[in-house]
Amino acid sequence: MSFPRCALLWARLPAGRQAGHRAAICSALRPHFGPFPGVLGQVSVLATTSSSASGGSKTPNTALFVPLSVKPQGPSADGDVGAELTRPLDKNEVKKILDKFYKRKEVQKLGADYGLDARLFHQAFISFRNYIMQSHSLDVDIHIVLNDICFGAAHVDDLFPFFLRHAKQIFPVLECKDDLRKISDLRIPPNWYPDARAIQRKIIFHSGPTNSGKTYHAIQKYLSAKSGVYCGPLKLLAHEIFEKSNAAGVPCDLVTGEERVTIQPDGKQASHVACTVEMCSVTTPYEVAVIDEIQMIRDPARGWAWTRALLGLCAEEIHLCGEPAAIDLVTELMFTTGEEVEVRDYKRLTPISVLDHALESLDNLRPGDCVVCFSKNDIYSVSRQIEIRGLESAVIYGSLPPGTKLAQAKKFNDPNDPCKILVATDAIGMGLNLSIRRIIFYSLIKPSINEKGEKEIEPITTSQALQIAGRAGRFSSQFKEGEVTTMNREDLSLLKEILNRPVDPIRAAGLHPTAEQIEMFAYHLPDTTLSNLIDIFVDFSQVDGQYFVCNMDDFKFSAELIQHIPLSLRVRYVFCTAPINKKQPFVCSSLLQFARQYSRNEPLTFAWLRRHIKWPLLPPKNIKDLVDLEAIHDVLDLYLWLSYRFMDMFPDASFIRDLQKELDAIIQDGVHNITKLIKISETRKLLNLESFPSESQSRLSGVLRSQARRARGTKALGSKAAEPPSPDGGELSLASRLVQQGLLTPDMLKQLEKEWMTQQIERNRERTESETHSKGTRRKKEPDSD
Repeated sequence: MSFPRCALLWARLPAGRQAGHRAAICSALRPHFGPFPGVLGQVSVLATTSSSASGGSKTPNTALFVPLSVKPQGPSADGDVGAELTRPLDKNEVKKILDKFYKRKEVQKLGADYGLDARLFHQAFISFRNYIMQSHSLDVDIHIVLNDICFGAAHVDDLFPFFLRHAKQIFPVLECKDDLRKISDLRIPPNWYPDARAIQRKIIFHSGPTNSGKTYHAIQKYLSAKSGVYCGPLKLLAHEIFEKSNAAGVPCDLVTGEERVTIQPDGKQASHVACTVEMCSVTTPYEVAVIDEIQMIRDPARGWAWTRALLGLCAEEIHLCGEPAAIDLVTELMFTTGEEVEVRDYKRLTPISVLDHALESLDNLRPGDCVVCFSKNDIYSVSRQIEIRGLESAVIYGSLPPGTKLAQAKKFNDPNDPCKILVATDAIGMGLNLSIRRIIFYSLIKPSINEKGEKEIEPITTSQALQIAGRAGRFSSQFKEGEVTTMNREDLSLLKEILNRPVDPIRAAGLHPTAEQIEMFAYHLPDTTLSNLIDIFVDFSQVDGQYFVCNMDDFKFSAELIQHIPLSLRVRYVFCTAPINKKQPFVCSSLLQFARQYSRNEPLTFAWLRRHIKWPLLPPKNIKDLVDLEAIHDVLDLYLWLSYRFMDMFPDASFIRDLQKELDAIIQDGVHNITKLIKISETRKLLNLESFPSESQSRLSGVLRSQARRARGTKALGSKAAEPPSPDGGELSLASRLVQQGLLTPDMLKQLEKEWMTQQIERNRERTESETHSKGTRRKKEPDSD
């Protein structure tokens, strides 16, 4: 039957008989318009089980499903066929039908069977209603069903197939939930590494505390092997093994995220390689592999790298170095691969003791002391107070470039250098050989990020305390016995309690979705943003009790940052895995700029980057300048990291590396004079105190008072009660208190007053000149104003 003939028959039918002959007409129209879901009586699909649609036992977090927009249909070139076959729809009648459909409990229950909870059902209905009401012409099938419902020839439930079809358009995840669950199934990670499963590996766990020689024995096996790979947690450790190996006559290459060094003149790969754990190859065969700090397999952000190395390295022997807390988990993981674990226990080589008294005052510092802080502000404060006491200190914290850390460590270790005190964060916990006699915890509270990505401020863990305390009295240092204490007396009992606790066994290893898995997700959800893809992947993922999915907040931060830039999914994924400090605005803006240049197919040259960072750079004049230089160093690291992934677009890595060395020297000079920078920064705050608005002045005074309270805590007990009152019986002035508490000397105060007066005179002169200039300009503009 031809379409014109079908339409003619429809037009000749009386209105009452049209509904009765819907089946015949729709059957004739199918070859032209496809199947008519749900228009033949009650919808047969309502009785169909939806177990395959809901799939799996884990209920997804539907808050992660971001609805896509479906545009209403405009005027069709063929006209409104549905209206020609039936009649134009009354929008008011249609709206009443849709509202009735929305309120039906049976429809809501059926939607839930297909994965539409109350939230998704509501969003899908709003979109569906807007689509129906705003379209100039609807598809023939839904037009006919709506017309029949208006005439009472069909039930309102007949709309459900069309509603479900629309819901799957705006929530495509509903269509492919089963496939997504299969892709995100992370329950058997050993199977991801067929090369490793093809050989029988020997696993040796070197277990012991810091300074027990466990890593030394593993490295000796590494050096004596025909081929080997060392996997470390830090660039500094990879560099150390790289240098040690080559010094021992064992050719060794270096591979980190930002650097590749091939030792052979012809560029061929050496038999040995030292790398950061993220960069190890799981396809290259080795005789011996060393995985250092294996306990970091539990790290909420980086644990996946240790899991990958443990399960995937193709080595005849794998030597693991780390805490005893990881033994049980490693044994369980290796049981799933059919490999046994040999445990070798080591004891600490030198004794270490917790003192019965706290330091209480920085006046009690001695050569070889290391004050451990958990914030930069404390680093600055302590360094300044040490300088006031006529002592010189070295400074080490996490955001310093590796070269600067090594320079500061060398300065502290040099017996001929006047610097005998070290002020550092927990960055000294690994990667640096330091000659420390006594570790002093300035505080026991450390901000941290848990597995959910939430910030926590809690006392340090036993593992962290042992790692840091173990740096005192190392076997290779001049101090053969180590000591540990706290700054404040009230912290000492807590430190002893923390150190005496048994270390909690590690219960799970980290996992991370691969680029291939994300690409497969994107194939099913092509219009979903990368950040949202990650959220859905983590939500759908299934893991065994021995594993957890690592926190991906940093990845998502980068994904959202560059979301608006047109990039392929694989390129976007690589940019998002680039390690950046999201607390540094300049580093974040540089990642954005790099991605933008890449999307334009414009290579990021040496000249371009020099302009971007405003090279040449001046030595830092205050702490802010030093922090800015550290951020620029991170940007150069980012360029080098990307240059090994996109060589054509980041072509000048060698020039950038030379530039980075120059910058490292500038930063080293700044850190060497850090107390001067702190002094200048504090001076500027004090000089601007009078000219600040009241809110800023109050905030600054609060900071200074906080520093003053901390300084009081470093004095002997009873100093607070011994403070003399002011002559008039009132509270002492801020300046007087700072002088009394050792934060300022009388000479410094006089110098500050002199500089402040000079600054005020200059400001008054500038203001006078500005007003004079303003008046002269006004006279020129208004010659007749007199």
